[in-house]
Amino acid sequence: MHCSSASSSPAFFASRKLSRDCSKGRIYLISPKFVKSGGFVGKERIGFPMNCSASSSNQAIEASSEIVQRQIGEDKDAVLIVDHGSRREESNLMLNDFVKMFEARTSYQIVEPAHMELAEPTIKDAFRNCVQRGATRVIVSPFFLFPGRHWHKDIPSLVAEACKEHTGVSYVITAPLGLHELLVDVMSDRIKQCVSHVAGVADECDVCAGTGRCRLYP
Repeated sequence: MHCSSASSSPAFFASRKLSRDCSKGRIYLISPKFVKSGGFVGKERIGFPMNCSASSSNQAIEASSEIVQRQIGEDKDAVLIVDHGSRREESNLMLNDFVKMFEARTSYQIVEPAHMELAEPTIKDAFRNCVQRGATRVIVSPFFLFPGRHWHKDIPSLVAEACKEHTGVSYVITAPLGLHELLVDVMSDRIKQCVSHVAGVADECDVCAGTGRCRLYP
């Protein structure tokens, strides 16, 4: 059974998976695809001829990057967006809304929500849904702010367990939201909206609507 995690970055493989065989005048790319080929069980070995001079390195990297991108395009990707999970059904339903937003604004055809704990669908359930919809690679994207224990240990463990049931399917776990510059815009927008509502010049945002929490406290 081949069910493995792999980096989704072509640059990563281009820079780290090149090996030279100067006696044969070839530079090899050990690709991220998990197949039996070229005498390597579990990884594909792709070779292309060129000399082994230092000036050929950039050419090798450019060529290998194109190969990786072409291979990645052959996979049918699914995105599994996972949050912590809550005992409040309203909070869990918000993840479904986000998944719909993500689908509408990206080119991914298979996008599934999952909750790490406390609610369904679980990571295992959502992973299965991705595969049943035809995915050969699952991109697990944690809907978490910072890389704490859940990102370092819990989610990788749960995803690895879920993947065991699906032969030939690989996965990658992306970074959490983290210190992304666009989050500054998101926070600024939230602040402006709530302060404007307190001032009586704007409606409540979708998050605060009906909760009575967006107000000025004594």
